[in-house]
Amino acid sequence: MTEPTTLEPHQYAGWRATPLGAVTERLEMDLLFELAGPVRGKSVLDVGTGDGSYALEAASRGAHVAGVDADAAMLRAARGRADSRGLSLELAEGRVESLPFEDDTFDVVFAVTILCFVGDAERAVQEMARVLVPGGRLVLGELGRFNTWAAWRRVRGWLGSTTWQRARFRTAREVRRTLCEAGLDVERITGAIYYPPIRIGAQLLAPIDRFPAAVTTLGAAFLAAAARKPQHDTNQGDPS
Repeated sequence: MTEPTTLEPHQYAGWRATPLGAVTERLEMDLLFELAGPVRGKSVLDVGTGDGSYALEAASRGAHVAGVDADAAMLRAARGRADSRGLSLELAEGRVESLPFEDDTFDVVFAVTILCFVGDAERAVQEMARVLVPGGRLVLGELGRFNTWAAWRRVRGWLGSTTWQRARFRTAREVRRTLCEAGLDVERITGAIYYPPIRIGAQLLAPIDRFPAAVTTLGAAFLAAAARKPQHDTNQGDPS
């Protein structure tokens, strides 16, 4: 089962306030919203919303947004950020393996750096697929396995970081397989954040970060995927 994050809201805010964090989060967010397509007027769920960055972005783009997280402190932070910006979010405490929503509810589901901390990733993706409407899109962001960021995080885990001790990094092939096993049709898998986890790397290489993504996901610290829930077959059972 997913446990509440070992990070606290102020650590998320502190990361975004650094030059490295600001550039990195913007690249990731721009890529995932590109994969999601227009969200205005759509029903959007942000799974593992944390302090609400993706939920707030979707709301600012005109979506009707719900966010769910296992950590009550994160939800309070998300509520505070939403109130300060005058944005409306529906926030619920819950686990990704058992989402507190009905079947076929959301047009778009975001799940960003969630599977790396989930014990049963297959069940988690099945739950995300369950709450999507037929034809709805799951947009997934995950931590890649073979890159300098993953190496740095593994070292931090060896040195005692409880967050990175339990994290699992994935390849694009593993992400694709997990999506397909949940019955979703994979539209695209790509990478981002090919620079090392240092400020100068982000400042120099972020403008060309998409060029290696056109060739390979190897070396990408961030994997991004879009997959659709199949439409119901309206002709099923029709003898004509």
